[in-house]
Amino acid sequence: MKLWQFSLLALAVSSTFTLQAADDKSKTKKAEWNVNKPQGEFKTIDIKTQTGTWMNLDISPDGKTVVFDLLGDLYTMPISGGTPKQLTNDIGWQMQPKFSPDGKFIAYTSDEGGGDNIWVMKADGSDAKAVTNETFRLLNSPDWSPDGEFIVARKHFTNTRSLGAGEIWQYHKTGGTGVMLTEKANDQKDLGEPAFSPDGKYVYFSQDNTPGNTFHYSKDSEQGIYVIKRFERETGNIEVLLDGPGGAVRPTPSPDGKKLAYIRRVDFKTTLFLYDLASGEQTELYSELDRDMQETWAIHGVYPTLSFTPDNKSIVFWADGKIKSFELASKSVKDLPFSIDTKKQIQTAVRVKQELNQDQIDVKMLRFVQASPDGKTIVYSALGHLYQVDAKGGTPKRLTKQNEEFELYPQFSRDGKKLVFVSWHDQQQGKIKVLDVRSGKVTDVVKAPGKYLEPTFSPDGNTIVFRKGGAGNLLDKKWSLNTGLYSVKVSGGEPILISRNGYAPHFSDRNDRVFAQDFGASPTLLSIDLVKQTQRTLYSAKYGTEFKVSPDGKFVAFADRFKVYVT
Repeated sequence: MKLWQFSLLALAVSSTFTLQAADDKSKTKKAEWNVNKPQGEFKTIDIKTQTGTWMNLDISPDGKTVVFDLLGDLYTMPISGGTPKQLTNDIGWQMQPKFSPDGKFIAYTSDEGGGDNIWVMKADGSDAKAVTNETFRLLNSPDWSPDGEFIVARKHFTNTRSLGAGEIWQYHKTGGTGVMLTEKANDQKDLGEPAFSPDGKYVYFSQDNTPGNTFHYSKDSEQGIYVIKRFERETGNIEVLLDGPGGAVRPTPSPDGKKLAYIRRVDFKTTLFLYDLASGEQTELYSELDRDMQETWAIHGVYPTLSFTPDNKSIVFWADGKIKSFELASKSVKDLPFSIDTKKQIQTAVRVKQELNQDQIDVKMLRFVQASPDGKTIVYSALGHLYQVDAKGGTPKRLTKQNEEFELYPQFSRDGKKLVFVSWHDQQQGKIKVLDVRSGKVTDVVKAPGKYLEPTFSPDGNTIVFRKGGAGNLLDKKWSLNTGLYSVKVSGGEPILISRNGYAPHFSDRNDRVFAQDFGASPTLLSIDLVKQTQRTLYSAKYGTEFKVSPDGKFVAFADRFKVYVT
């Protein structure tokens, strides 16, 4: 059996089991997942507190009520403080509440549907309904339009990194697919904290405005990280409103539309500011806020939400575990005291006893698994050494006797008599070696130290092509120059550079041509002429992850979005 046929057979068998399992599951109706009814054991704990962490809040349009989040639940209480009324009490996480302009509803972020989406409920906590239904591009940070018809929110996008970036989207309060207001500048620079202007003409938001297209943790807030921008709904124009040293985040317009409360870093202290939208005057108000999240990844906002009172005279915000009210005229600060007495369901952690002092280890991770050309033997690397085992099963046995080096990337010759592999030693680095399968004799083919990977035999067994890698951030910088794909005669000699790019080289039916994978605009399959050292692209696949040409040169197998195809 050919190597590639064995691999496809294994995939076919795996697929058969998967299809059978899926068929069995279809016979018994699977219970729908419910965030509030997860599996596992739970215990009830009592929570009694007069403080909270990272609390988002809002003031009702009549100025009588404050709504806030605490430990994933929503509460309302009189603006003077007191014992809050709990609106939600479940395992689902509810946060970022916002009163509708008429005070009858509250929009908020919830994962109750299986991921962060925007929900709306009545002000008394009843009749909760999802406005958005995203399963991948999740949403948070809702805010109402002044007419109470629309809700804006931050939608999260990711690409190659989990960090991702945000866009501002607008939805009708009854639901729908929504419409994009701002397009992300790139895939890693954050954007969020949307807020409508009282006249509905603008949507304010904050954005990571540091140079480049990639996210970095080591940013300097004194140089400025975030800026506040303003989106004009009628024209789509976006302008920078506030920037500079210390950044600017959490834009919060006053009800009369004349002022904008926001947060800036001053001498590394997170500080509340007031911006006059007519004159441009910036006034420092309060410097005892908790640390904002400008240097980190703040998809739910750089600082918790704050709110003006309807008379424009005070700003209510969270800091130091308390809900505080800052009176603009007197510049006095007072706490709005609250006392929470509730219960929460806490899942018991799953613990499995492990015996650490074992003489024998059951290895469950096999690396670089290869089948012999006749399909009778399987070779793999486990715990840094090469083993072989009968394809029908049995007891594995070591292929070599040495214990000084790791052994990686084994590949059979076409006649099955030899095995090429890579050795690695932390001080001496790596070599290319060939093992005579019958005698067990090991020969160094490439003796010069290096970071070698993925060796493969030509069909006639006379040539080996391998990849030489660089040091990266972890390994010794020595012997890391001139990376790329090389060919070398099994009988010995100096390796010849055949390509600066490419990885995972392999042959088909010709000794003068090798195939390799590469990255460009999308993953590609290259054909490289060993004599002329020229190359051309044969295939590309936007979501491809692996290409393999059959030994007879007639077919290409490739993986694309977790499925395997042959062409």
